[in-house]
Formats: sequence, C-alpha cells, structure tokens
Amino acid sequence: MKNIIVTGCNGQLGIAINKLLGNHSEYTLVNTDVEELDITDIDKVMTFARDVQPYAIINCAAYTAVDAAESHLDLNYKINAIGPRNLSIAATETGAKMIHVSTDYVFPGESERPLTEFDPTGPRSVYGITKLAGENFVKEFAQRYFIIRTAWLYGEGKNFVRTMLSLSEKYEELTVVDDQFGSPTSAAELAGAIGYLLPTENYGLFHGTCEGSTSWDVFAREIFRLAGRPTKVRSVSTEEYTAAHPASAPRPHYSILDNYMLRLTTDYTYKDWQAALADYMNAMGYAK
Repeated sequence: MKNIIVTGCNGQLGIAINKLLGNHSEYTLVNTDVEELDITDIDKVMTFARDVQPYAIINCAAYTAVDAAESHLDLNYKINAIGPRNLSIAATETGAKMIHVSTDYVFPGESERPLTEFDPTGPRSVYGITKLAGENFVKEFAQRYFIIRTAWLYGEGKNFVRTMLSLSEKYEELTVVDDQFGSPTSAAELAGAIGYLLPTENYGLFHGTCEGSTSWDVFAREIFRLAGRPTKVRSVSTEEYTAAHPASAPRPHYSILDNYMLRLTTDYTYKDWQAALADYMNAMGYAK
C-alpha cells in the first residue's frame, strides 16, 4: 500500500479526497489537520514525513478567510506559503509526489477571457499574494509536483451553496452580485482530477474548475431552482453590494479559469458546472 499524507483533511476538499480514495486498493490515507500536524513547523513536518514515508502529499490546508486575511499577514504567510514550502521539502527528501491546491486569486481578476496557466499572475489581496508565494515555494522545493488552481469551490463545509440555502430559509429575497464571473466547482470534481493525476508523471501547473462559467447571481438562481425554493434573487453590482456590506479584500471581477494544461496533456475533462451542481445537490439531499 502507498501512504498518502492529506493535510486539511476536515475541509471540503479533504473530505472529498477521502470519499474518493479512502477505500482505494493501492492507497492508505494518512489524514491530518492542524491538531495532528502543524504544517508551519518544518521540524514537525519532516519528522512526520520521515515516519510515514509517503508516496504523495496532498495539501488541502489553507487560510481561506479572504477578508480576515487582510489583517493577518503573518498567519497567512505561515499557512499559505511556509506550509507548502515545508511539505515540499519533506516530499523531496522522502521521494514523494507533492500535490498543492491553489486559487484564482493569484490573478488580478480583470481579464475578459478565460485565463490559462501561461497567463501572468498579479494578486490584489493578501490571500492571493500568500497563495502565489506558496505556489512558488512548491516549484522551488518539490521535485515532482502538481499545482492545481481552482475557484468557487463547494463541498461538505461552509460554502456559497450552503449559505444561499440557509439564507433562503429566512428571507424571501436575497441580494447577489451580477458582475463577478467564474466557474462553480464541486470538491468531488476537483478530487476526481487529483485522483486522475496522482499516479501519473504529468507534473506541473494546472487549472482545475468545472466547465462553463456564470455569475454569482445566476449561480444562486440555479441553486434555488434545483432546491425547489421560491427565493428571489435581486442582482446588484459589486459596488452596490460592498456599499451595504463592506469588504476588506477586493474580489476578482473575472475568475474564469481555462483548464488548458489538462486539454494539452490529457483527455480528462471536468463536468459542466450545472451538471456538477445537480450531482452535489442530489448527493447532499438538497434537490427537489
């Protein structure tokens, strides 16, 4: 059996990885969260990796509170940059593959076309800046790595889908922005792509989102349609929304990622975002 260290195992992606690979005939998952392994401590990471001797390390751990990140710079660098560095150093020493999950926030968010892995980065938030630093550390210290950028992720945990459904139980109408665009991505779909790449030597940087794209308000309407909820969505601009709900960090206007490297190097494709959302709603018992 091949040991795989999974960090952030209690998060949305960590849970999805466990559902996909937990009973795999070739892999044994060694699940960790902050209680089991402090990824910001190089000595603890090295000791843990030497003991496990992993085939791969899948890093699902991250500081993802985008607004709070603006006032917690040191903590963000520790978790989003130093953590991946430490795991990459450990992966190299033990001969393990390194799989690191990153974000669309490494881009400025001002494009008018889907972004490929070859487009220049330029993060505008502390979260994005520290996640890009993490990517660069992985490239520097891991010998065999997959970096996968995703966006608008939802699974088992706090996410936009669950927030919308919860709010719809209290309000007849919800205000959602209509000028931010991206590709809603199910954690199950992202886990599937990780499982696909894991045994290969097709290393490098990949974008990983469901196919197609939408805006937040249309995403919300599709959630309510699938759930059979009568909740109305009032579409507003980001400027209007932030006037009523101030945010510390800027949100990307355009977060549509093109899974270009997957198309160039494999025949693997993600599901369309609407089909993946329907699967999720059915699996979670939300759909009518």
